[in-house]
Amino acid sequence: MKNIAVIGSGYVGLVTGTCFAENGNQVICVDIDEAKVNKMKSGVVPIYEPHLDVLFERNIKQGRLTFSTDLAASIKDAEIIFLALPTPPGEDGSADLSYVLSVADQLGKLITDYKVIIDKSTVPVGTADKVHAAVAANATVDFDIVSNPEFLREGFAVDDFMKPDRVVIGTNSDKARAVLTELYKPFVRQGNPILFMDEKSAELTKYAANAFLATKITFMNEIANFCEKVGADVDAVRIGIGSDTRIGKRFLFPGIGYGGSCFPKDVQALVKSGNEVDYKFQIIDAVLKVNNQQKLRLIEKLENHYGNLKDKSFALWGLAFKPDTDDIREAPALFIIDALLAAGATVTAFDPEAMENVKGIYDNKIEFVENQYDALDNKDALLIATEWNAFRNPDFNKIKEKLNAPKIFDGRNLFDLKEMKGKGFYYESIGRETILA
Repeated sequence: MKNIAVIGSGYVGLVTGTCFAENGNQVICVDIDEAKVNKMKSGVVPIYEPHLDVLFERNIKQGRLTFSTDLAASIKDAEIIFLALPTPPGEDGSADLSYVLSVADQLGKLITDYKVIIDKSTVPVGTADKVHAAVAANATVDFDIVSNPEFLREGFAVDDFMKPDRVVIGTNSDKARAVLTELYKPFVRQGNPILFMDEKSAELTKYAANAFLATKITFMNEIANFCEKVGADVDAVRIGIGSDTRIGKRFLFPGIGYGGSCFPKDVQALVKSGNEVDYKFQIIDAVLKVNNQQKLRLIEKLENHYGNLKDKSFALWGLAFKPDTDDIREAPALFIIDALLAAGATVTAFDPEAMENVKGIYDNKIEFVENQYDALDNKDALLIATEWNAFRNPDFNKIKEKLNAPKIFDGRNLFDLKEMKGKGFYYESIGRETILA
């Protein structure tokens, strides 16, 4: 059993703290937001993540998971301190380290015995050195700074944490290595590796992994767009190349671009880090450009079909950047909404989890409904932006009855083309044949 403090109770911090508590550790999550801390103390999970609520409630009840706004008291008995703080992108794309370095400065003044201080946030190469300097400026005791990037997929974060493909740890300290080997041993009982390396390599591993996956997604989207030009079927192409074990099946599904809290931010930050050392990431530059264009692919299709979108009315299914999350950061749906509103169209939206987050952005500019079919009433077409399972097997008769015309523009390729041919819909998707009503 370890005493652990997790500073920052956002998505990464809360999953990290809860999962460590589930494995028998004593964990305290620290946050400056008093209202949020009070909610967590009362058993309210502030984010939507499948299966997290069960572990959260169990470990609060058993006293292994607690919450506080008092940094000094929270770290006093902690042997391990995780920094799970925001690193939002600046206007130039660089990661903002102000939250991380501010806490590091405070920790230097507060620690009274040896601590392992761990960067869990996604941070640029060289951040561990900066955190070390910030702590050392005030510290009078020994400590180690470790890079331990997270590899959590929203919607699967609990499983990813409890059964990781690998654990990446950046440290040159034998003492810290021993502490973290013991901490992570229960999570790798099936033989998946704990990979030790230097801090800079660990930091870059996270950025490189996300940039590669973003590139894979974007490559498939370009192939999909080309399929439409030449009459090929992207589904067949995807299966054909995904069967090659050198390529693999994952992250090859075409759509309307990636979003979320990781890929957009991390890819931009890697490009910015390259610029700072006079290195140009040419492939990753192209990924950013193509992904930004892909987010508006449905708008291009609508304009090609209708011409002027003024006074058109659309139903939009899906607001989160992916299913099984309420995260709307860089979600393609938001780019679609902005473009439709700018063109003079109206939008009625439904999402199983993300509507409250979107309401704060658009206020009364779009309509929200509590049932996916209510969004369809008297609309010119249905647009699909997120591949929630609830959208995969809809009542097509009800859709046809409610829409002004039986038209679907599907940004996630949810429906089988052969089935759609017999249903009487005009159906456009990504990289596939257009089905005419």
